[in-house]
Amino acid sequence: MKNTALTHIHEQLGAKLVPFAGYNMPVSYEGVNAEHETVRQGVGVFDVSHMGEFLITGPNALALIQKVTTNDASKLVDGQAQYSCLPNNDGGIVDDLIIYRLEAEKWLLVVNASNIEKDWNWISSHNTMGAEMKDLSEGYSLLAIQGPKAIEAMQSLTSEDLAAIKFYTFKVSDFAGIPNVIISATGYTGSGGFEIYCKNEEVAQVWEKVFEAGADFGIKPIGLAARDTLRLEMGYCLYGNDINDTTSPFEAGLGWITKFTKDFVNAENLKKEKEHGPERRLIAFELDERGIPRQGYDIVDGNGKTIGVVTSGTMSPSLGKGIGLGYVPTIFRDPGTQIHIQIRKNAVPATVVKLPFYKG
Repeated sequence: MKNTALTHIHEQLGAKLVPFAGYNMPVSYEGVNAEHETVRQGVGVFDVSHMGEFLITGPNALALIQKVTTNDASKLVDGQAQYSCLPNNDGGIVDDLIIYRLEAEKWLLVVNASNIEKDWNWISSHNTMGAEMKDLSEGYSLLAIQGPKAIEAMQSLTSEDLAAIKFYTFKVSDFAGIPNVIISATGYTGSGGFEIYCKNEEVAQVWEKVFEAGADFGIKPIGLAARDTLRLEMGYCLYGNDINDTTSPFEAGLGWITKFTKDFVNAENLKKEKEHGPERRLIAFELDERGIPRQGYDIVDGNGKTIGVVTSGTMSPSLGKGIGLGYVPTIFRDPGTQIHIQIRKNAVPATVVKLPFYKG
């Protein structure tokens, strides 16, 4: 198991550490519900340094990115970020990622921790145009400072006006006494905040200053368990659960990041799928009775016939009810549709709903 540059701090804080994507990662500190509430109401900090970072540079950097991703990165200007995915040749998804345009010939791709090697090999295999690629993953750390109080709590740490950094834009600036830090108005929680990219040797200082600055705002460290409940309340897909090598962007509701204004890997087949419409769709549902839907539980119709499977599920701390995502035939996708979730021997009634679950 690898450690992040902050693992020793998590141990001192009494975090429960679990293996995740080859790293020892903090899953919780004081408990998922309390941590979830901290992010929804105040400000919390996640160590997500296990994520991967690839630097793509040179005159052909954009050409490579355009070839391997579904979204149109040519629309970005310096300081903008974009959510996208890497399509495979079979209609599925290699990974989802965030693309940062640092300069016209300098781009940062942020990929999921469990897919770093897979993504690197996949992108490299399509790099026929000679773009320069560097894997920075081992040398960089990433903190997600999330919650409605994040701007106010962190403003004293930077000369940038944090309130002026709009959603999915970023600044390369000073932060916590460190120069050239990426301050990105992105995150996975739906409660606002920033993601901070810095070098491993800088992150302990950043962590310390962040907690000093946030002390008056009730700042707390947050583990991966609350990260999962927060993202699920927003209906954000998690790679390995809701999207994978066999799920297409259109099945997963990611048509909005699939742009046929350019040519990319498997574009022709995905275009046909868009025209015909996918046969199954990722839906969001709420349980109508008590129960907790879990990944792998069957979704059944009124006659008890299996029609799909739960890909993500939890007891929503904000809503106080069971919520989940899962794939079903397209005829069951409309909000208001009645389905059932097979929880052990009980087929618990549920209703298809529109995302996000949590409206804020």
